[in-house]
Amino acid sequence: MKKTFYQDKPDGYFTSVRFDLLSLIPNENKNKKMLEIGAGGGDTLLYAKQHGYASHIYGIDLCQIENSYQNNSQFDQFIIGDVENIDLPFDEASFDVIICGDVLEHLLDPYSLVKKLKQLLTPNGILIASLPNIREWHVLMDIVVKGDFNYQKTGILDKTHLRFFCKKNINHLFLNNDMSILSCTSNIDFTGYKKKIFNRITNRLFEEFLTVQYYYVVGKH
Repeated sequence: MKKTFYQDKPDGYFTSVRFDLLSLIPNENKNKKMLEIGAGGGDTLLYAKQHGYASHIYGIDLCQIENSYQNNSQFDQFIIGDVENIDLPFDEASFDVIICGDVLEHLLDPYSLVKKLKQLLTPNGILIASLPNIREWHVLMDIVVKGDFNYQKTGILDKTHLRFFCKKNINHLFLNNDMSILSCTSNIDFTGYKKKIFNRITNRLFEEFLTVQYYYVVGKH
């Protein structure tokens, strides 16, 4: 049942390189073992291996994607399955980098998965995650002013989203699992200069309403 919701996703939804997430990997965590949850067609992992971000790559995705890289021999392992309902075949402290790019909001219980992934990190390992912000002003206008909570094919109100987060809730997601927030970045830093300038001159007062997506780098305590 869960897989059927993804069948009408637009081309490219599962097959793009997440340069934004790779750019957050510190030098000390590069060229080591990487796991990506929600790896899609495997594009990000393969790019990471070919360009020095990872030495060994492992992927997990819910769906088998036609004409993708999922069966590429450069993967150390690629698992097709629901990450919430399978036993992960990895030892504790196996990975230096774990990527969850716009994944946690699709889960029934992201809190339990974060706890599980924490155990897979090496002592200096990091989890990199991006999550949408339900407090973004366009969404608030639709809900509060127009009274319209209408799900979409993509975006913050993607119909496959099962959980919704504000920045405070994302913080709790990691802090309640005894993880350290090493950095939190708004997608404003990845967008056009007009929004950046407005954010600066207003002393970031409206940042939580301008942010579509947050990028987190977290580690073990």
